[in-house]
Formats: sequence, structure tokens, C-alpha cells
Amino acid sequence: MKAMSNDRPQAVCASDFASIVGEENAVCLWENIELSQQKRIQQAIASGNLPSCIVYPRTQQQLAAVIATAHKNNWRVLPCGSGSKLSWGGLAKGVDVVVSTERMNQLIEHAVGDLTVTVEAGMKFSDLQALLAKSRQFLALDPAAPELATIGGIVATGDTGSLRQRYGSVRDQLLGITFVRADGQIAKAGGRVVKNVAGYDLMKLLTGSYGTLGFISQLTFRLYPLPEASGTVVLTGSAEAVSQAANILRGSALTPVQADLLSNKLVSSLGLGEGLGLIARFQSISESVKEQSNRVLEVGQKLGLDGAIFADGDEANLWQRLQERIHTTATESVITCKIGVLPTAAVEILTQVELGLIHISSGLGLLQLESKNQVLRVRDACGGLRLGTQAHRGFLTILSAPRAVKEQIDVWGYTGNALPLMRCIKEQFDSKNILSPGRFVGGI
Repeated sequence: MKAMSNDRPQAVCASDFASIVGEENAVCLWENIELSQQKRIQQAIASGNLPSCIVYPRTQQQLAAVIATAHKNNWRVLPCGSGSKLSWGGLAKGVDVVVSTERMNQLIEHAVGDLTVTVEAGMKFSDLQALLAKSRQFLALDPAAPELATIGGIVATGDTGSLRQRYGSVRDQLLGITFVRADGQIAKAGGRVVKNVAGYDLMKLLTGSYGTLGFISQLTFRLYPLPEASGTVVLTGSAEAVSQAANILRGSALTPVQADLLSNKLVSSLGLGEGLGLIARFQSISESVKEQSNRVLEVGQKLGLDGAIFADGDEANLWQRLQERIHTTATESVITCKIGVLPTAAVEILTQVELGLIHISSGLGLLQLESKNQVLRVRDACGGLRLGTQAHRGFLTILSAPRAVKEQIDVWGYTGNALPLMRCIKEQFDSKNILSPGRFVGGI
């Protein structure tokens, strides 16, 4: 594969793209990029090379032309939105140009009666929620950095959050997708209606692919009405009692929209008490929220757990602080990981780490770990080696970490048998390997 030479003049590369996007400041040379943005980009790329520039197309047609130019010249592209999740995943190798959808941020269609919305990939999640709220609707995702995250970036990283307890994952809510192929051609899959079975389900394939298969440009989602009322119950105490409470909640007829297990340090740092925690949120009509919240509180009381109910501003503040705490690291050396284990193993895992959160039904969650050795120990436990008295099957992947750590250990830790198939798919979608090279499983 012929990549752009390191001694190629930057202005030549930039001028090729400037003739496409046209506008002033739509192509920015590396040395002119803000230092904070340079740092975010460097967290996503392997050491030893820097991209020549960042390009900001404003339309889908401009984006297609930019990618077609990169394909023609064998230039490697790092796709991004606002850059809030560039630190996630593997390190891209030999990146020549960064292409951002940040200025492709328009609402295409909001079908209020059909509960669907179509937006460009660069729209910020918080901006979309504000627009939908005017019609008493919302997109049922709970991503990291909602004020910065773009819709395209959320889909590219599969960033669902705790709301998957009730509404499912990003894949479950995505109805249609438009993306630019590696050769610059525009492709579509799905549609703008909920009942759509036409064509291949490329939405699921591109979700969580970290920009390695195509450059997402437009997305269509199903929506939900805003609930009438909301309330959150927090139970804290011994690991055994919290585990019993989680088992009872999982087996009950209660319908929380969010339900997570919290590590000791996370509980204490939020001022919620001592011990492990269980946090469950209910959203429905007022009577249902009160009844379900009280039933969880009663379960906790019978098990000897401390309990509290949060409502209105206190509740919103609690969930905001929880998200900020689990995604914000105290030092740059902290390693943030995504974990997946059997839900019944979640409490045992959380007792082995300082700061972590695991969803009670899916067994997915986030951990903050202190060193690569701790990552390897927890990964071994998730992979089936013994931890305490039990063996667990699952996974642990690194989201964000110092670049040196990502260069020393495998970010994904994948041990399944699908890697040959993944590589075949990559070859079909991007035979020149120009899109996010190296960011996905197995160096794809």
C-alpha cells in the first residue's frame, strides 16, 4: 500500500482538499490546529507520524469528493466528529489527513407523528435532544460527553450508555444510514420508517466499527415520547446484599429505564454512602414511578441496605455527576475500559476495582484501572480464568489510555474466531485500507 510520503509538502495535500470544500478555514494545516485539538488527534494515532491537515466538509457531496481524493492518492484518513471519542479504540497508523463532520450538522427530517428523525452525522447529541424536546420526544441514548459528542461519533463507537436497560443499544434504535464508501461513493441502507426490511442491515455492521468500513454522513433513528415523571432509587451497602437486590430486580416485573451497579469508590465519591451501590431509574406516569421506586426501596430495607429516592433537579444532577465521574479521569495515566461479563458476576468484578459501573441486565459497563497490569488481570478474569470462587466469560477492551499503554498491549483483547471474517469484510469495504487503519480489532 502506498501511503503519502512524509516529505510531501503539506500545502499540496491541503490544496487538493481546499479546491473541494472551498470555504475559508475549511482546511486547516496541522501547525495551525489548536493545541487542544492536536492533543485529541494525537491520542488516536500511533507515534511517529502526524497528519498534514484537518478537513471540514459541509455537505455530503463535499465529503464524498474528499474521500474520493484520498482514495485516488492512497492517503489514509482518520474520520471524526467533534473528537470527543478519538481517544477510544486502537491507534490509527500512518494517518495523512483528518476529516471531520463537525460542520455537517443539519436536521434533515423530523417526522413527529412517526417518531423518527434524520440528521447529519455532525450534529451534537445535546443539540438534537433540545430540538426533539420541543415536540416532547427524545433519542433514548445516554452517551459519554453529551454536550460534545456528535451523532455520527456515537454510532461509530456504539456508545449507548445506561438507557440500554429499557431501550436497547444504538443498533436497536438505528433505522437508516447513509455513508461514504472508501472510494468516495455514497451508499444507503435502511430507511426513514420504523418498519423497514429492505436491503442488507448495514446499520448494525457500521455501528461500533470506529470508521473502518465507511464514513457515516446521515442517520435515521426511532424516537420515544418524553415520560411524564421520573424517579431514581439508590441502595448502598454490603456486596452480598447489593447482589441479592440486583437479582431480585432482574427477576421482577419492575421496568427501570436505567439500572446500574456501582463500585465502592464511585458510591463514596458521589456522596451516596458506603459500600457497593445499586441505582435504578423509573420513568412513566407519576403513580407508576412512585410505586416502583417504593418497591425497590422496600427490597433494600429487607436486605439491610441504605436507601434514598431522588427526584426532579436532585435526580438530574445525580445522573449528570455519575456520568461525569465515570468518564472523567483523575490523572492522565488512568485507563478507562469497557467491560462485558455475565450480569451475575458484576458484583464480584466491582469488588476487585476501585471505580466502576456495570449495567445489571446486560453485564456491560465501564471501569477505571490504574495500570496495564491491572488491565491484564481483569481481562484474564473476564476471559474465563478464576477470580475468587467463580469463572466468568466476557471481555475487557480499552477505551482511553496513555498512548504508550496502547502501544504495549492489545486494546481489544479479542480471542474469538471471527477475525478472518472481519478482515474479509474490511477488504470488501476498504481494499486500500485508508479508513481508520489500525483502530479496530486485530489491527483492522
